[in-house]
Amino acid sequence: MKKLFLTLLAAGILVTACNSNKTGSATADNTTTANAANAPVMKFEKDTHDFGKIKSGDKVTYDFKFTNSGKSPLIITDAIATCGCTKPEWPKTPIKPGESGNIHVVFNSAAKMGLQDKMITITANTNPAQNRVHLIGEVTTN
Repeated sequence: MKKLFLTLLAAGILVTACNSNKTGSATADNTTTANAANAPVMKFEKDTHDFGKIKSGDKVTYDFKFTNSGKSPLIITDAIATCGCTKPEWPKTPIKPGESGNIHVVFNSAAKMGLQDKMITITANTNPAQNRVHLIGEVTTN
């Protein structure tokens, strides 16, 4: 009987603890929302670049220029492309409000044919946390 009582008491404490965490989450969300007004904003000059027609095996590069139009430093933590044929490079240092930077992208068309749309997803301390740019064009035969 004593074990049953202790088990019920432990279950009651766990339920109470879980409910108090939900209340804490709401407070954390409110804090995040309040900070969103001061978050950095990644504003791209162009979010799509059309490299036109290229021959299979050619490499094209493009710099997606952006400005931090927010109120705090912009920190980019990652940039990934939809396939391994596209390699993005990004600034590793914080971009201050009002300053600009580039996401340098190299597309290797080897073994590619036809219309291409490569999406690059940039993860940063912005709200929302991810921004996307596109590199599009057509790969033709040699």
